[in-house]
Amino acid sequence: MARLVVDGMNVIGSRPDGWWRDRDGAVRRLLGDLQGLARADHDAVTLVLDGRPLPDVPEGPHDGVEVVYARRSGRNAADDRIVELVRDLDAPADVTVITSDRALAEQVRALGATVDGANSLLRCLGR
Repeated sequence: MARLVVDGMNVIGSRPDGWWRDRDGAVRRLLGDLQGLARADHDAVTLVLDGRPLPDVPEGPHDGVEVVYARRSGRNAADDRIVELVRDLDAPADVTVITSDRALAEQVRALGATVDGANSLLRCLGR
């Protein structure tokens, strides 16, 4: 089974749609969209987020999407968590990381993962 690992804030931040006025709402909308994608495509989907865990979206499974948060705060915290996730998988070649962050893309490609940009995911989600 293929796995999709989504750099959540990179995807959310890739569109200037006012997400910064309601960051928590933007996270919930992306999670809902990814849940629909997981149901339709039967892929394993992991959403990686920066910041404090939302009370109603704790780390763990959420209707087909595994939600994980960065282990620390600060610059590249979620990127580090994504690299850790890809590194720990048995088959990184079966992973597609969704990010437009060039440095992160280089790191996960070096581990054997495929990378696709945030806009391609947003097009797939119909946004």
